[in-house]
Amino acid sequence: MPGFSAVPVALALCAGLLAGPSAAPEPPADCRAGPADCYGLYTYGYSLGLHPFTGAHAVRAQLTDHFWLFPVSGGCAGRVRAGDRCELLGGNPVEVEHIGDDVLQIASLPGHQLGSGMHIRFSFSRTLGFHTLTVRAWQDRPTDCTGAAFCNTANSAFAWGTWWVLARTLRLSAYAA
Repeated sequence: MPGFSAVPVALALCAGLLAGPSAAPEPPADCRAGPADCYGLYTYGYSLGLHPFTGAHAVRAQLTDHFWLFPVSGGCAGRVRAGDRCELLGGNPVEVEHIGDDVLQIASLPGHQLGSGMHIRFSFSRTLGFHTLTVRAWQDRPTDCTGAAFCNTANSAFAWGTWWVLARTLRLSAYAA
């Protein structure tokens, strides 16, 4: 095709320029309260760059084995396991719900600024050596913020920025995985 070059596309992928917010997802089928009672919040995708000799599992393990890479203020700076309770920056308590081969899932606890019952899944994948982090959030039940446009927008923007910083950190730490 004349005028087309794969180089700018590859560079954009590598730089994470094609990642960003998307519409709120459908409620996940594995919501603790059941799919009918789930409320989707956001799904974000971030490029972690080219790491041709590192698998998605190794990048996830890099995060869960060195949880200080996550924006944590205390309680879980080292290795985390399912059931661990941690405090994220700003005094926001969460529980590690699940750690899979290429997945980490946390849930907000009472005292979290967004309320309890919010689930956030971090999924790691690799295609042709390019790694991607997908972050999906949903709630068990509506909160005072559910459906409020300004509140949802503010929380989603803050989350996007927080997970962007995490993705940039993982982009560098993946070399050590």
